[in-house]
Amino acid sequence: MPRRKRERKPAKPRKEYKIDKLRQEVENKLTNIGKQLVNTIENNKFPTIQMPSRSTGNIVYDPKTRQYILGQKTTERSSRNIAHLRPFTQTTWTASFAQELLTTQKSSTLRDVYYNAMSHDIKFQTQQESDQTIVELETLIDHPREDFNIYPEERSSIFGDLTIEYTVPGYEGKQVNLTTHPDGFMIGSALSSAQLVKTSARLVLAVEKGAMFSRFVEEGADRKFKALIVHTAGMAPRATRKILRRISDELGLRVVTLVDSDPWGMAIAGVLIYGSAAAAHLRELTVPDAVYAGLYPSDIERYNLPPIKFNKEDERRVKELIKDPRFQQEPWSRELKVFQKNQRKAELESLSRYGLDFVVKKYLPERLAELEKS
Repeated sequence: MPRRKRERKPAKPRKEYKIDKLRQEVENKLTNIGKQLVNTIENNKFPTIQMPSRSTGNIVYDPKTRQYILGQKTTERSSRNIAHLRPFTQTTWTASFAQELLTTQKSSTLRDVYYNAMSHDIKFQTQQESDQTIVELETLIDHPREDFNIYPEERSSIFGDLTIEYTVPGYEGKQVNLTTHPDGFMIGSALSSAQLVKTSARLVLAVEKGAMFSRFVEEGADRKFKALIVHTAGMAPRATRKILRRISDELGLRVVTLVDSDPWGMAIAGVLIYGSAAAAHLRELTVPDAVYAGLYPSDIERYNLPPIKFNKEDERRVKELIKDPRFQQEPWSRELKVFQKNQRKAELESLSRYGLDFVVKKYLPERLAELEKS
């Protein structure tokens, strides 16, 4: 008997994610840049590109958004000006390359962009020049490079009871719980753009140091404090800041930052919470409701931790932070005075002098209790 053909079920319609709408928005902006240039040429005029100025005089701290933003000044790149031709060409090529990434649903690293430009006879003297052109494109379309699929090398990670659903091509709809990898999940483009499905967590511990991240995982800090644990790897990469902002906004979790007790650690926490002048052209990469939870300069004396003497760079950095508008409220201003008075610093790992589990059993419960009262 002839075998009966199995009837095929109609394919389920593809689920639309927020990332799809974002991709389309960015692609439209890039397309419009090209259309404007073509229209200008067809009208027998020299094409120009106008964008917000990123000069220091146009970067201001906005108390309303609690971050640095760009002012009203603009800058122009005109093909009429011989001095502008090189950066004008670099910017238009980078916009074209970004649109190609979105159209083909591919991603690229900053390093890839630098080398790919060479194959199109776009000459960047260094990768730093290439990176700056990408920043200009961000300013031009008001979107971070991650939104047009250009990423740095990732080095940050996350662990805890959070189920995510991937939205990247080939993995759409696949769900994973972030406790299933003991070393944590790398925070890259796939994770930072994933849907946040569900979590039992009540807060996020954003930790500067890898050793402390591993300690928290080993000691079960995620269960003890009902927390997601994030390793920022020093100054948090933008994909990390993006997912922290999303977790704060979409899940309503409080983000608690833990950094070394030195001026540089304090700056790392400040950038995560308030942003930086270098990223003043971007939004939603800050977590303004996050909390600076230590290691405080006053903790060095409070817990009798082994101190390290300040060097000249530490002294200079403290003076800068004292003048910085982001650090004028408590506990920043109070702790900066301690730095200025004692001229001492300490690392998070110094808490281990009381045992490897001291930070989880003693230090963190005490600090979280204090924050609840404040």
